[in-house]
Amino acid sequence: FRLTGTENVPRRGGALIVMNHIGFFDFTYVGHAAKPQGRYVRFMAKAEVFRHPLGGPLMRGMRHIPVDRAAGAGAFDVAVQALRDGEVVGVFPEATISSSYELKAFKSGAARMALEAGVPILPVVIWGSQRVWTKRQPKRLGRTRTPISVDIGTPIEASGSALELTNLVKDRMQTQLERVRAD
Repeated sequence: FRLTGTENVPRRGGALIVMNHIGFFDFTYVGHAAKPQGRYVRFMAKAEVFRHPLGGPLMRGMRHIPVDRAAGAGAFDVAVQALRDGEVVGVFPEATISSSYELKAFKSGAARMALEAGVPILPVVIWGSQRVWTKRQPKRLGRTRTPISVDIGTPIEASGSALELTNLVKDRMQTQLERVRAD
């Protein structure tokens, strides 16, 4: 693992991690990157994962937030309250795994959450997890020595409109992703 920018995770207070999504285990790697600051991340994930016989009890036990993609207002409210309560919440603004490994269009929900809760956004990019397990590719589980990089960018103050903030976050993440891939 190559973790950079871990010092950007605040030791206390709410913060919203906004990250790209290229593999099924992305949330575990990014959660690992928050640990040096002593923080746990509550990730928002599709509700179907919470109904899986193995994954469901784990997701509920770790207090992650289920998202009903047809009616997401409840999950939005839970996440905003967690942020106001000083927790770190993680969200995938692309809402699905990117099969091209490029950033897809971002939904504005992350920006709206940060604005409503009054917390900073931490732009995070991950690279390498697509080599472990992603859509339509064979799994490479176990100790494969697959290099995985997680880069946590400097916090972005939640201000302006949701559209402006979403575009700013995506632009920052695009720059981070290009740098991490080049490294």
